Order: sequence, then C-alpha cells, then structure tokens
Amino acid sequence: MKVRTRFAPSPTGMMHVGNLRSAIFEYLVAKNNNGDFILRIEDTDQSRKVEGAVEFIYDTITKCGLIPDEGPINGGNYGPYFQSERLYSYKNYAEKLVEMGKAYYCFCDEERLDKLRKEAEDRKVAFMYDGYCKNLTKEQIKEKLDNNEPYVIRQAMPKEGTSSYIDLVYGEIKVENRYLEDQILLKSDGFPTYNFANVIDDHLMEITHVIRGNEYLSSTPKYNLLYDAFGWERPTYVHLPLVLDFDGKKLSKRNNAASFMDLYKEGYLPEAIVNYLALLGWSSEDGKEIFSLEELTKNFSPKRINKAPAIYDVKKLNWVNSHYMKKLSEEEFCNLTIPHVRKKYNVEGKDEWLRELVLLFKNSLSYGSDILNNVEMFFSDELNPSEECLEFLKQEEVPKIINTFKDEINNIEVWSVESISKAIENTKNITNTNGKLLYMPLRIKISGIMHGPELANTIHLIGKEETLKRLQK
Repeated sequence: MKVRTRFAPSPTGMMHVGNLRSAIFEYLVAKNNNGDFILRIEDTDQSRKVEGAVEFIYDTITKCGLIPDEGPINGGNYGPYFQSERLYSYKNYAEKLVEMGKAYYCFCDEERLDKLRKEAEDRKVAFMYDGYCKNLTKEQIKEKLDNNEPYVIRQAMPKEGTSSYIDLVYGEIKVENRYLEDQILLKSDGFPTYNFANVIDDHLMEITHVIRGNEYLSSTPKYNLLYDAFGWERPTYVHLPLVLDFDGKKLSKRNNAASFMDLYKEGYLPEAIVNYLALLGWSSEDGKEIFSLEELTKNFSPKRINKAPAIYDVKKLNWVNSHYMKKLSEEEFCNLTIPHVRKKYNVEGKDEWLRELVLLFKNSLSYGSDILNNVEMFFSDELNPSEECLEFLKQEEVPKIINTFKDEINNIEVWSVESISKAIENTKNITNTNGKLLYMPLRIKISGIMHGPELANTIHLIGKEETLKRLQK
C-alpha cells in the first residue's frame, strides 16, 4: 500500500513553529517512502476561523518546499479537502455507529452537564460524562427526536479491560478503558468534533500514517475503537515529542510562539527553518546537523525520533540559519538584508553605498534583520563605547596613534579603500605599533566598538568628513 500522510491544520491564524514542525515530519515520512503528502483544512470550528488563514498555511508550506500532492488548491482524487465541505459523511457515519450500538444519542442539556462538572470539581477528579443517556429506551429516544430536542452523538466506550496499540516512537501504549470518556462525535449543530472527523477523513482519504504530537498518545485508543467498530484498518502512528520553550511551556499560538511568517519577515531563510525544526526531536545517525530538504528526506527515519521534549532554542536556530546565510550569492544576500535597512533609515539615492554596507557583514549575520544590529555606527552621530573601550583608549600610546592617523586621513585626495589601507599602513610605520594597539584605538574612535568588519572598508563607508570628526572627539 502506498504511504499517505496528511497535514491537517485549523485555519485559526498564522502557523507557529510547532505546527510547522509537525508538517515537516509528516512530509518526510511520506517522501522517504515515495508516498503522498496531503493538505487537509480542519475548519469545522467555524467560530475560530480567521480570514486569510488558509492562504497563510499554503504560503508557509510552499515557501518551505513542502508541496502537497493533494489539497484544497491543487485538488486530488480524495476531496473535498475542507472538512466543512464533508459534513454529509460525518452524520452518516455517526448514525451508523448508533445503529451498531457503538454510539448513542445524548440529550443532556448544559445545566445537567455543568452540575456534573461541579460535582467532579468538588471531588477533585477529572470530569467524565456519566453515560446517563446510554440507558434511554428506543421509545424515549424516538419521542425526543420527534420533539426536535437538541442532541449530540456520543461514542459508547468499553468500561472494562485495556486498549493498546503500537506507536513507532513510544512502542506499546496501554490505556485502561475505564479512563476513556464517552466522547462527543457529532455536536448539536451537526458539525463533527475534531476527534471524529479526523478518523472518518483519514480512512476515506486512505491515510496510512498519522503523525502528531504526543499529547494524543492516551486518546488514540478512542480513535482505534472507531476504526475497529467500522472494521477499518488502523493507521500507523508516529507521535512526536512536545516542543517546549525555555520556560518549559508548550509552544502554541496561545502563548505567542513565533510563527513561520514572523521568522520569515525577520529574514530567516525557509530552508534553514525547515532544517532547524527537523532537529527538534530527531537526529541523524552520524550527528550531522545541516541538511537540505532533499537530504532530510533521504536520511529521515521515525526510529531516530526522540521521546524527550525538544527545546525551541533561538540561538541554535540562528546558528543553523547563519550557515545558509553564508551560502547566499551577493545578490541574494543584498535582497535579504537591504529592505531592513531601507525600512529603518533614509538611504534614498545611496544604492551602491548601501550594497557595499551590507556586504561588509556577508559572513557574520545570523538572519536578515540582524543587519540592523551592526550598522548603527554608520547612521548615528553619537557613539556609545563601552567601559572596556574607554579603558583601552587610556593607554599612553593611543593619542599619538590617533593624531598620526588623523593626519594621514586628512591628506587623502582620492577617497578609496586602498588609500585608507595605505593611511593605516603609514600610521603603523610612523608610530611603530602593530596589532591590537594599532587597530583597536582607531576602530573604537571611529565606530565605538572594539571588534568589527574590515577596518578600511568601514572607514570608507563612514566617509572622510565624518571619520575626521570622530577622530577629533
């Protein structure tokens, strides 16, 4: 059977990185097995739907190279690919379960359910529906349906024994059936719950592998009971470790986890983001960490997925992204960084100067907008050297070095990197200094920092007049 996986996000806003990580693993499982990767939009909760979210989702996965073989935009043989367009099937299957005795109509109103929740809270136990409507007679059910009383359809769970299944990451998972609540399958508005719609759609779309977060480990037996009730083959399960922030909280939209688009707008490269997120919970056999999507596809195996939670580490993301930044052509690098400078500073009519400026940092940036952390010295009239810088300038040789260099700069007729380099060389010879004692005082006086890009290029961009002004201070 051909391997088929699905990415099934809800259109409730931009995709945060934890959700994108799931899409990456789903894509890799499919493509490592020459299978199909399907995009399905789970929009049954219409109250949370955000305008434009579907476009955001599609834009995100395509920018990342996770091109779906089937989906709401490119179609396929298993559509529709919006769950809100598949409502007819959910009601039919829910009613079939009722006929088989695997589900039942529940007419309990919110007042009764709230009372049960309050009682559970008072007893300090988790709320579970008590199965009251499971005992209604056929006559009582018919009377209520004839009276158009609102109802939901609940799954009838076994209350004895255990349910088990095999997960490719966590091995055998066993759950005592007494902990399985009679979950709602079909809501009173006719829309299915997330749990029920997933099972129906996964079967009808012939999904062979279900990849999702490990928070579903204990509820998967509920899904398996539905597969078993219909006599359907269970899919293969791959549960992923949670992605946590440094505070130990799960990454989610609700706790403001970064979205892909947030990172993209800051100048992170999609291929680097994919590379980094693939490392959250997975590792290669040889310890390699930099992978193209093609290399990830070739090397990926669910057996290498870790059970322990993964930590979303921005420093590690920056490290990975910096590798990709260095591989960019000059044109690509300029296209990535220059817009950030233009947005913050007035550089109208200074195209060549701006290009030279950003290329000065070609091999030192972690992401596109990181350029702004490096170029303030070229736009500010006031420098703020650190205490360490000021202490360095107190050395007795410094005044002579500064004054000599100032004279050399003042004598330059043609302003170029070459003439500035010559001025530095002349200062070295005249003052008989070298290394840190020569370069650091000049850099501190002119840029306000002890370390930075090539000194002659930096001075060339700052300009002769401004350089002399800073040396004079």
